[in-house]
Amino acid sequence: GSYAVIGGEVYYREDSKMVRPELSAAAKGRVTGMVELRDCVHRLIDLQMRDSDEAAIVEEREQLNRLYDAFTAKYGLISSRENSIVFSQDSSYYLLCSLEIVDEDGRLERKADMFTKRTIKPHQAVTHVDTASEALAVSIGEHACVDLPYMAQLTGKTEDALEAELSGVIFRDIECEERADWIPAAYTDLKKFRVVSSDEYLSGNVRRKLRMAKAMYEALPDGEKYKVRANVEALEAAQPKDLEASEIDLRLGATWLDKRYVQQFMYELFQTTYQEQRYIHVEFSEFTGDWSITGKAKVSIYSIAANTTYGTSRMNAYDILEDTLNLRDVRVYDTVREGDKDRRVLNHEETTLAYQKQQMIKDAFREWVWKDPARRQDLVRQYNELFNSIRPREYDGRHIVFGGINPEIALREHQVNAIAHTLYGGNTLLAHEVGAGKTFEMVASAMESKRLGLCHKSLFAVPNHLVEQWASEFLRLYPSANILVTRKKDFEKANRKKFCARIATGNYDAIIMGHSQFERLPVSYERREALLQDQIMELEQGIDEMNASGAERFSVKQLERTKRSLEARLEKLQATNRKDDVVTFEQLGVDRLFIDEAHSYKNLFFYTKMRNVAGLSTTDAQKSSDMLLKCRYMDEITGGRGVVFATGTPVSNSMTELFTMQRYLQQNLLEKGFTDSRGRHYSLTHFDSWASIFGETVTAVELAPEGKYRARTRFARFFNLPELMAMFRETADIKTA
Repeated sequence: GSYAVIGGEVYYREDSKMVRPELSAAAKGRVTGMVELRDCVHRLIDLQMRDSDEAAIVEEREQLNRLYDAFTAKYGLISSRENSIVFSQDSSYYLLCSLEIVDEDGRLERKADMFTKRTIKPHQAVTHVDTASEALAVSIGEHACVDLPYMAQLTGKTEDALEAELSGVIFRDIECEERADWIPAAYTDLKKFRVVSSDEYLSGNVRRKLRMAKAMYEALPDGEKYKVRANVEALEAAQPKDLEASEIDLRLGATWLDKRYVQQFMYELFQTTYQEQRYIHVEFSEFTGDWSITGKAKVSIYSIAANTTYGTSRMNAYDILEDTLNLRDVRVYDTVREGDKDRRVLNHEETTLAYQKQQMIKDAFREWVWKDPARRQDLVRQYNELFNSIRPREYDGRHIVFGGINPEIALREHQVNAIAHTLYGGNTLLAHEVGAGKTFEMVASAMESKRLGLCHKSLFAVPNHLVEQWASEFLRLYPSANILVTRKKDFEKANRKKFCARIATGNYDAIIMGHSQFERLPVSYERREALLQDQIMELEQGIDEMNASGAERFSVKQLERTKRSLEARLEKLQATNRKDDVVTFEQLGVDRLFIDEAHSYKNLFFYTKMRNVAGLSTTDAQKSSDMLLKCRYMDEITGGRGVVFATGTPVSNSMTELFTMQRYLQQNLLEKGFTDSRGRHYSLTHFDSWASIFGETVTAVELAPEGKYRARTRFARFFNLPELMAMFRETADIKTA
């Protein structure tokens, strides 16, 4: 809505209706003054957008100064409480607020740049260039991709000539089978593959890209092989340096480790007899990620290795190995009779002894695994293929045009490169320290995405107390932006539906709202129901596994409690009639999501087999599940390019927060996982699969609050960190001091 002054009377216009509000004489004076200011600001913005002559702009600017000085002398600052009360309903109120630069106490520091200089740089598109490299820079700046037809239009050259001239700078992004004999002849037409820049092609999983390029090279007829030679040569040069065995941490329980090696280690270390080898085997379930050892209960009582050297009288070595493979610390319990009930009590002495044996087995494996040259070569090759395969992309924002931006604000190099990451990469995490300029990065990303046609409507969810500050900063960087800013009362029951309809039907550059309002935008019933059912099913499997492995009652109870709370939420959801009049998140037409202070959503549910480990949250915060659903929806409609998170503390308390950030932003990568050259696939969607490769639990003695010492296990150590960071940096744009 907006105010209008007609014939000296104040009217409020909303949905094409004009209403005369009841205002006191002073309030009427305030509104009239601000309407004059607003109209003057709009005229000045239009003159700058049209690139009018300087004299007209200077004249309008002087008029703005006169109006502002007269208004503030009589009624105080535009952002003052009194003016906010009467005018905050006007859709241009935040534009007027951006005319004032105020300090933390709300006192005026200075007038905004609009009072003294041009604040809008109108966008002027290039229509002709001479060289292919200039055409490439313009294409990336104007279309955010390598657009050969557009480049041909700019230069007057043919597409084939441009491609030949830019060989080694642009490439066909070959996506095919990794074996030549599996590629049908119809799929060898290279024109079907999109053209990308070298920094995009020579990054990501470069080992897989090389396997595909080599397969295509072999599949092509001899006369056409030259077309792919540049791809193969460039990818060979871009391969990460192979790691040596000494640089790889391989632990028992890693899900990519071939079970035959674990079995061989077990037979050798525990001196399993030939007879016992007929029924004692190592099994691994790819579905649940569970390791098990069959026949462990039939071990001979005379086996010294199994019962004394690496086991105890209460827990043999095979039991300890099974727990180790499943990333569990060993626990030994006694059953105590209390009245007519049995109760399990932890036996500290036996548990300590079993834990020592567990450490001996882990140490023995570390020593054994690299001893045999053939085994070492096989495992090193497999690890390099799977995890040492990603080359992070270096983003360069020099070609970005920034049409409509305030030319008085100079973005720093790291900001421009971070914006390039959000435009040309997929989902992005702006992990920049406080003061690095995340706000302007997100604003410019949204406006450039819209100008380039990468998105139509952006939604910003920011901390509640920063909504107004965000609106002012947005309009300071892009004074002509059309933004919608939510107020508390927009989400009151009577106004919520109308406000959501405004978002859905309005052509806004951005909608800015507080976190609590964002959480009140429901995802569709079907999506919420499907997520809850998936989580309940995962928990049921986990409870069955824990019961089968004889886990302590406490851990099972914890999972059962989480399951009951999810079932209660599902029942409540199903009992609530599906209301057709509730506007869902999907119906708003939002296709890019920006989340400021994203660490507020770190408590996301996941299931793990690990028991009694501090820092592993298996509880569920509803706002985090809601965020996950919204991120999944954005992935569906944008192909994994629609979400930008910003936080100065992506990982603060627990390593699991890194996995949570990857679930929000890199679900596709976790699901794809890794495929080795033999075609075997390894997914990382389960926390335990991820943890078995990149982290380890550490047990240390701590002083408990009641004054006693106790052993406490924490998930506190990273392994294979360079490979994990290469994965994480595909999405994370990290900037520290």
